[in-house]
Amino acid sequence: MIKIYKPMGKICLTNDYFASLVGTAIQSCYGVAGMSTAGAADSVKTFLFGSDIPDKGVVVREEDGQLVIDLHIMVVYGVNIPAIVENIKERVSYAVENYTGLKVKSINVSVDDIITE
Repeated sequence: MIKIYKPMGKICLTNDYFASLVGTAIQSCYGVAGMSTAGAADSVKTFLFGSDIPDKGVVVREEDGQLVIDLHIMVVYGVNIPAIVENIKERVSYAVENYTGLKVKSINVSVDDIITE
């Protein structure tokens, strides 16, 4: 959970909000087959609740007042992975900064699987 302190009060943004925001930004990227699990906790949640957990593959944390976003994705076989990763970084950074007003320090994209169509 990211907390923003303003003169009028405190704003709390949950990981589910960021997962939804990031997921929407990534859906329009060519070559992305879907999100992958981000570690053992996500794997257990996926096993218990099904494959459509909202924060699957997205981890957001705050460092020095800026956001660090870790993404775990699956890509389609035969696409240019570096181009896809750069496109994802640009779209996610723009969406997060535009909708939340927070600065993105870095976006780490892990390609966990390659899917054939």
